[in-house]
Amino acid sequence: MLHLRLIVPSDRTEQVCDLVRNTVGATHLTRLRGAALDPPGDLLTCEVAREAADPLLAALRELGISETGSISVEPVELTLSKSADRAEDEAPGEGADAVLWESLVEETHEESSLTVTYLAFLTVATMLAAYGVMLDSSILIVGAMVVGPEFGPLAGFCTSLVRRDAALARRSLVALLIGFPLAVLLTGAFAEILNAVGLFTQAKFSAPHPATQFIWQPTADSFMVAFLAGIAGILSLTSAKSGALVGVAISVTTVPAAANAALAISYTDWHEVWGSTVQLALNLAGIAMAGTLTLLAQKWYWASNVQRYPKGLFTRRGPGRAPR
Repeated sequence: MLHLRLIVPSDRTEQVCDLVRNTVGATHLTRLRGAALDPPGDLLTCEVAREAADPLLAALRELGISETGSISVEPVELTLSKSADRAEDEAPGEGADAVLWESLVEETHEESSLTVTYLAFLTVATMLAAYGVMLDSSILIVGAMVVGPEFGPLAGFCTSLVRRDAALARRSLVALLIGFPLAVLLTGAFAEILNAVGLFTQAKFSAPHPATQFIWQPTADSFMVAFLAGIAGILSLTSAKSGALVGVAISVTTVPAAANAALAISYTDWHEVWGSTVQLALNLAGIAMAGTLTLLAQKWYWASNVQRYPKGLFTRRGPGRAPR
């Protein structure tokens, strides 16, 4: 179940109450008249089954509640209520299969922003990966992959394609196209400093790296791993499985490839620069392609699932409840 907290202009309260009462899967509607001060209005709360939430949120936006009031959504960890059980039973499909598009767009919009924090995480992750390459340490490479924030803008780009959101696409591409070159540049400067103090050397970079040489040797396997990781990453976002997203982070060598490119540039090893760049491009392309196809599949599945039910699927009909 999801908990909705709404600030509604007083002249639209009855309309919103009717909307919630008439929505299959919604329950526990409460109203506090005049409780909201900024913006002014009434405070409404309700709970709705996850699989019925997206149509309700879309209807609330159509009523202009997001412009004149507010809509807040948060998951409910535990609800002991026969009414809630009945609402979940009435809602079609399974909550785990439903995609909250409004939530996904909002989350990816935030995660794909080119912020100082995003750049800091990406740069630090790239520097950690550079150390992992120098020491041939798979542990450091995995750590760098976990720290890297690049899946956010990749997921944002996939979402923008499916939702046809040009602003989100631009935001995501800016984060990727500025973030990675800047991280490579700063990591190159970092490598030069450590080279000057003797922690990094040409000999260390040129030595065999059996544990990390896959970073700059792209193959068809690289693309397939990225493709599978892209599927898992989008599924983890749409189902709110954060643990799975960590697994995605340590499956794809985007950050390590950028780190190796920075080191290779510093030591003018253009062969490894090329290999690392191709590896990075393959991984980004694989994730973006898989993520977009996964979202399209989820959209198609949910639409086909809805079509199996009678018209007015999300509208209750009964005494005193006119369909919206």
